[in-house]
Amino acid sequence: MPIPDYQQFMLPLLEIAGDGKEHRLLDTIEILSDRFHLTEEEKNSLLPSGTQKVIYNRVSWARTYLQKSKLLEFPRRGYFKITDRGHKILQNKPEKIDYNFLEQFSEFREFKSAKNKSNETIKEEGISEKNPEESLELAYEDLNQELAQELLETVKNSSPLFFEKLVIDLLIRMGYGGSRKDAGKAIGKSGDEGIDGTINEDRLGLDVIYVQAKRWENVVSRPEIQKFAGALQGQRAKKGIFITTSKFSTEAQDYVRNIDSKIILIDGEILTKLMIEHNVGVSTVSSYEVKKLDLDYFEQ
Repeated sequence: MPIPDYQQFMLPLLEIAGDGKEHRLLDTIEILSDRFHLTEEEKNSLLPSGTQKVIYNRVSWARTYLQKSKLLEFPRRGYFKITDRGHKILQNKPEKIDYNFLEQFSEFREFKSAKNKSNETIKEEGISEKNPEESLELAYEDLNQELAQELLETVKNSSPLFFEKLVIDLLIRMGYGGSRKDAGKAIGKSGDEGIDGTINEDRLGLDVIYVQAKRWENVVSRPEIQKFAGALQGQRAKKGIFITTSKFSTEAQDYVRNIDSKIILIDGEILTKLMIEHNVGVSTVSSYEVKKLDLDYFEQ
């Protein structure tokens, strides 16, 4: 039979997780392949890019949509587990779970709203149909947004030591810190008066930037930023970076705009965008070149 689409995998995926145990995605894909009686050729069928199996791609998206609806959770990398909400859904014995079914959950509607934001912009501008280039751009934005959300969840579940390493890797990729050896000595060593460490602004070490990194769930409020600013003054420093996996309060953002010290606030959303841009914790699955007719060539 043809390989089911991602929506057809949703209910079977939730049923497999119904035992309450942690399940490895790769093992589950094998179970689903057998359940749908896929041939070896279908199991090994690749996307047009040739970089990923179709079955893996579709089951992964089914798992993601169930997770966005809080029916599944990701206890650790590569594994998933059913939630209390997921158990309740199974108890009602649904005939199927698809995109429309998931719209009953506010978390999924919020996720869908974020995904469709760019589509709404196009409609507001009076464009009734997307041309192929626009469709490609929107698909690219959707994939990046989904990646950013998954990346942030993974970062939040990492250990403090790993988060420290992540911050070092990112700053180095962005051109700060000189060598990794020097940066590794600087970040996460002092913990003195609200400062986690320092890093060179350039490879020559002409200026130093003070760093605070918080792997938090709660919103970072103004007092935390004031403490950091005070620590900078104590070091007679003018530049600092405050990185968090959560968000900054409006008061905290207003505060940094009205002080002499230059403090850059990097919240979870900005952090993941920078990680994607500088290839920290992500890898390229496929790359497409968009070409157009070279009229200059034919006019010569």
